[in-house]
Amino acid sequence: MKKFAMAALGGTLAGVIATTQIAGPLLAQEAAKSSNVYEQLDLFGDIFERIRAQYVEEVDPGELIEAAIDGMLTSLDPHSSYLSPDDAAQMRVQTRGEFGGLGIEVTQEEGFVKVVSPIDGTPADEAGVEAGDYITHVDGESVLGLSLDEAVTLMRGPVGSEIIITLVREGEAEPFDVTIIRDTIKLTAVRSRTQGDTVVLRVTTFNDQTYANLESGLKEQVEEAGGMDKINGIVLDLRNNPGGLLTQAIRVSDAFLEKGEIVSTRGREVQDGERFNATAGDLAEGKPIVVLINGGSASASEIVAGALQDHRRAIVVGTKSFGKGSVQTVMPLRSDGAMRLTTARYYTPSGRSIQALGVSPNIVVEQPRRPPASEEEEEANNRPSRSEADLRGSLNNDSLSEDEIKQIEEDRAKAEAAAALREEDYQLAYAIDILKGLSAIGTQD
Repeated sequence: MKKFAMAALGGTLAGVIATTQIAGPLLAQEAAKSSNVYEQLDLFGDIFERIRAQYVEEVDPGELIEAAIDGMLTSLDPHSSYLSPDDAAQMRVQTRGEFGGLGIEVTQEEGFVKVVSPIDGTPADEAGVEAGDYITHVDGESVLGLSLDEAVTLMRGPVGSEIIITLVREGEAEPFDVTIIRDTIKLTAVRSRTQGDTVVLRVTTFNDQTYANLESGLKEQVEEAGGMDKINGIVLDLRNNPGGLLTQAIRVSDAFLEKGEIVSTRGREVQDGERFNATAGDLAEGKPIVVLINGGSASASEIVAGALQDHRRAIVVGTKSFGKGSVQTVMPLRSDGAMRLTTARYYTPSGRSIQALGVSPNIVVEQPRRPPASEEEEEANNRPSRSEADLRGSLNNDSLSEDEIKQIEEDRAKAEAAAALREEDYQLAYAIDILKGLSAIGTQD
């Protein structure tokens, strides 16, 4: 019995020694880490005091601390940043759909300010700014080396004031200047129209109004067409849509899906992950959908395109999207400021991350650049064409009824409108042609 007790005691003692041997170094490492953090904070305080006391000019301590906080956040990734009280208020206004500025969404890439996309109908869009352009100077002042917030601040100004931005564009040999007049940006989240037998839903941003605009716009177009059976399909145009609210991306995806996962987010901790699923109901009533994307389609746009593509609910057409597959959480701070922090990555229903890769279209269709026409070409294009019917004394066609002639003229007008659209917007015309083809196959006996 004593031997057994001694053996048990020995086993317990060995366990305590083993635990101590393992836990001891771990505790020491944690203590060393904490000590190092406090040393670094002491270093920060020392530098801060030296700047305040010895810098060549007097500095505002509050601005100095804000700059340090912003530097800490922007060092993490291009989308994390500090928002001053003014910036936080501006962001809240933007999500409601109206604000002052140029109308461009920008990011930072290797120190350069890159245009994610111009917003439809804004001064930047009308001035010819394109997705993928790099902004090198604002009113002659270089933005290289500035933080993204600093560069954006340079571009802000009173409504009606003029700004000159210098752009570098792929395919252009030299940088060039673009003059823009700042204006109040009123975002119409969704513009709807009917092109032939196709409803085109142009989604420019994902703000508080997006889903409501999409639902009402689709309903209005369908009613004008005479019912859903008169529609051959829907084009969801997400080109140059820089994204916005995750909740709105989920609602727009859900609008066309009956069931299944829309998107999932995965944070640092497993328990922080979320999955968002579709609910029953399809606004399009099963009609085919083509989603248009390009390099200016980012974030929330990619969630929608990825969800509809993975569920085979839509054919995705265009060029590879921007590739922003991360989620930012805006956290209110003291003094009415805020912190925008990347807290998760999002994944499409098939489990793929879009981060840095983007959504690849099912059918790659480039938007061709039209070279400026020469005077001779313009004169030839504007010259009226002649046909047999224009010749004096030509014979009438008496083999067709008036109704048949009217139908032929209507079909010709549609074909001419399609040809004009192809010249104006080749990608959209291609998407509409896909829906025409699908409709033709569906109506065959």
